[in-house]
Amino acid sequence: MSEVKILVCFAVKEEAAPFRRLVEGREDIAIVVSGVGRDNAERVVTAELNRYRPDFVLTCGFAGGLNPYLTSGSVIFETDDERLRGKLFAAEARPARFFCSGKIATTAAEKKVLFDLNAADAVEMESEVIQAICWKRKIPCATVRVISDTAAEDLPLDFNRLAKADQNLDYAKLITAIIRHPSVISPLLKLAKTTQIAAANLAQVLEKVIKP
Repeated sequence: MSEVKILVCFAVKEEAAPFRRLVEGREDIAIVVSGVGRDNAERVVTAELNRYRPDFVLTCGFAGGLNPYLTSGSVIFETDDERLRGKLFAAEARPARFFCSGKIATTAAEKKVLFDLNAADAVEMESEVIQAICWKRKIPCATVRVISDTAAEDLPLDFNRLAKADQNLDYAKLITAIIRHPSVISPLLKLAKTTQIAAANLAQVLEKVIKP
């Protein structure tokens, strides 16, 4: 096994970018970008854990808010591991419950249904399967996510319709959608700025959690 002590998982490169810059040169940390959804996460994280035996795993990235009290940029977590819980509290992340969905919740109405049915605070798409893999291997794991869009917000586009068969974004479809509906450009730019700030907030919390 290698000297990697911490495996940090993200679905897309935009979630990972600020954290990657903060830990550049740290050979004890492996960062993996799995792609969107359970199947991609299961395949990629299983392969990584066949290479490494880390002390713990963090499954990270954006989450849609379901609880109306969560604001954009809020960093929340869920874990059964007491040591990781202590680190996350110390890093000022807030405990929460997650719902792992098979698709992106794109409207406030969808989010309200999920909130009412599941009593979860936020929705994401990968962490449940990563937690299960770690549980089977007896590796401590924490879900650490940042709110990218609140419970009251509709996303500018239905990104589920813009996905490829593997659930990752099809940029050709995105460009076509923008050309057909140019009114979405301003909301998309606003979302991009919001998610950049959210990813930076997440990176700052993660940096505290992974300090030697």
